Amino acid sequence: MAPPSISLCARCLAKPTNLGLSRKYTSLAKGHAILPQSTPSRRVLRRSVHTPDFNAFVPPSPSSLPKPAPPKYYPRTRKWTRRIIYITLGGIAIYGVDKYFLYASITRTLRTFLTSLITGLDYKINFRPHPWFVESLPALHARNAERLFSLLQTNGGLYLKIGQAIAMQSAILPPEFQKMFSKMFDDAPQNDWKEVERVIQEDFGKSAEEVFGVSFVADPEKGVMERTARASASVAQVHWAKLQDGREVAVKIQKREIARQLGFDLWTFKVVARIYTWLFELPLYSLVPYISERLRLETDFINEADNSERMAKLVAGESRLRGRVYVPKVYRELSSRRIMTAEWIEGVRLWDKQVLTRPWQGSRRQGSPGSGGKPLDPPNEKAIAEIIRNHPEKEHLKPNREVWRGVNGKGGLGVSLKDVMTTMVDLFSAQMFLWGWVHCDPHPGNIFIRRLPSGKPELVLIDHGLYVHMEPNFRHQYSLFWKSLMTFDNETIQEIVKGWGITSPDVFASATLMRPYTGGDNSTSMEIRQGLSGKERQERAYEMQQKMRKGIKGILGDEKKWPRELIFIGRNMRIVQGNNQFLGSPVNRIKITGTWASRALVDSPDLSFGEKFRNLGRHLIFKMVLFSSDVVFYASKIRQFLGRGGGMEDEVEASMRKMAGDMGFELNHKVFDG
Repeated sequence: MAPPSISLCARCLAKPTNLGLSRKYTSLAKGHAILPQSTPSRRVLRRSVHTPDFNAFVPPSPSSLPKPAPPKYYPRTRKWTRRIIYITLGGIAIYGVDKYFLYASITRTLRTFLTSLITGLDYKINFRPHPWFVESLPALHARNAERLFSLLQTNGGLYLKIGQAIAMQSAILPPEFQKMFSKMFDDAPQNDWKEVERVIQEDFGKSAEEVFGVSFVADPEKGVMERTARASASVAQVHWAKLQDGREVAVKIQKREIARQLGFDLWTFKVVARIYTWLFELPLYSLVPYISERLRLETDFINEADNSERMAKLVAGESRLRGRVYVPKVYRELSSRRIMTAEWIEGVRLWDKQVLTRPWQGSRRQGSPGSGGKPLDPPNEKAIAEIIRNHPEKEHLKPNREVWRGVNGKGGLGVSLKDVMTTMVDLFSAQMFLWGWVHCDPHPGNIFIRRLPSGKPELVLIDHGLYVHMEPNFRHQYSLFWKSLMTFDNETIQEIVKGWGITSPDVFASATLMRPYTGGDNSTSMEIRQGLSGKERQERAYEMQQKMRKGIKGILGDEKKWPRELIFIGRNMRIVQGNNQFLGSPVNRIKITGTWASRALVDSPDLSFGEKFRNLGRHLIFKMVLFSSDVVFYASKIRQFLGRGGGMEDEVEASMRKMAGDMGFELNHKVFDG
């Protein structure tokens, strides 16, 4: 019998080391086998195919299978997955509602809370002689000033109003805040015309064309209106229009988002004030309701129209101001809660000092356009129609009425700055001491100057949204307080401020005069400076500011008695002082204000004849006492003329700076710098 043969594939032959498990048969590869050869030299290669027996697949019987295992559930995973989905969808929905219906009110509120929390904690942790996480106190102030400024600018709206209020009082803040907040008076961005149209439609139920009788396609039978605002502030913007009957008007339109944001903003202000009251132990929260109410009224243009018409009547009824002050007419039929239409004013802003003083190049015995309430010259309707038809991209349709500036455009009103400031101080003193209705936002942007045919200036007061009312009893007390400041009547001063709940009369007197009050006992400033000698600068500054906080608490004193009107009255006086300083201190502001305070106790209509008669005798004596104030004023004017000093307000500012330095503040900022 022939020996068995073997078939080897090339793969098996190439790996002889795989041989060895069995001498007889060794599996080399699937489907291959090796057998010993009878003749080693002779090998027969043959392919073989192994076909194992076929067994059909038979599934196991159910009885042989184990019990089925329960399915695995992951309840926590599913629960958190659902939560994440719900939160994501809810966040998207809230973001959409907030952005498209609430004008980002929720986003602004969260941004405010976050910034306020970071700022508060930063001061709580690092406000110490040697801060832990910042190089120095100035660096701490700088970074927080930048945070707050960025917050106010980003949020806009009422936040800009708050920023401007801070800027007005920034002289008592660290220098880093002063530099940053001097930019708060820049124009705010204006809304596009679509948003303006929506406000008009919502308030009147008609389009702008129907309400104002204007056309945007040069219809000769109708008036015209500029769709680009002439000015834009934090709350509203102003558009020029010529009505169908030829009247030129300023249409003040509230920005549409303000109404939606107002409630959120005031609530946020309330919460932040509450937190800071607790965090820094300052009685701030008690002032919030009054301030919030004033801000709410400032966004109500019906209230502004009421204030404007009331002030126009008061000025017309006062012989000392009639013909010197003008309040624009309000057109009620074209006004609503968010829209106020008033007479258009041609004039020079108070901050344009050069144009006020440059020589007059207009016609003799003729005033600037609109002065004294004289109607403006009608615009050239053909020229306006030409612009609308051929240059629709040009939005400035109002005619230029600056012929009085001469051919080279270098002319001016040629008015006296002394007359301008005298009129201004007279006006606001009458508001404060005689009428009890005080305009609390008299910054240079809200005051126009026109030239009367006589060559005298006429002051035009606009923007009557922010007013405070002084009750007669409080107004008489405030008049007597001012009069007592001028005569160093410390007993009367202490009696009045005690009734107001103030326990630091000397500091409050200095804040009222905007200069150091030297007639008191200086007990507060002595207390602040006590025990500070011999310490290094940072420790001394820190301790003085800590003690000054106690001084502020002393000024606020009894929160229930403290007159809330003083917040905005102080704002008015600070702005008027800044205006006088900006124009070079042409008048003795303190003397004029004191004279009105004393005279108001004689002229006030709500005093009895006997009280008026007694106050008249005291007023005549008071005027003689004021002679010393004139001596100081004219001495400062002589030094200013000789180039050896600034005006009286600059010297007052220097004195206040020195006093504030003794108390831990650094005053190096004029109210309208920047």
